[in-house]
Amino acid sequence: MLVRIVKMHFTPSFIEDFKVLFNGVKSKISNFEGCKSVQLLQHESDPGIFFTISNWQSAEDLDNYRKSELFIETWAQVKPNFLSKAEAWSLLEH
Repeated sequence: MLVRIVKMHFTPSFIEDFKVLFNGVKSKISNFEGCKSVQLLQHESDPGIFFTISNWQSAEDLDNYRKSELFIETWAQVKPNFLSKAEAWSLLEH
């Protein structure tokens, strides 16, 4: 199992839009082949910082998702609204 954690820091004006966007695609991500679960977390004291945590059957499944139209279209809406570059980690569960 692969756990993917992505940290994103957004402009204040995009925070609510991002929540709506994520809620609109969450079930599509969850239903993507190889995805076991996905969740969104918001920083306790800095509302512009979000983390997504997704669980994937394999690195190949994650790579397939990252090449998909769903990811490409969603990322195109999200990326211009970052205050700083997104950070991502892929971790193996033991």
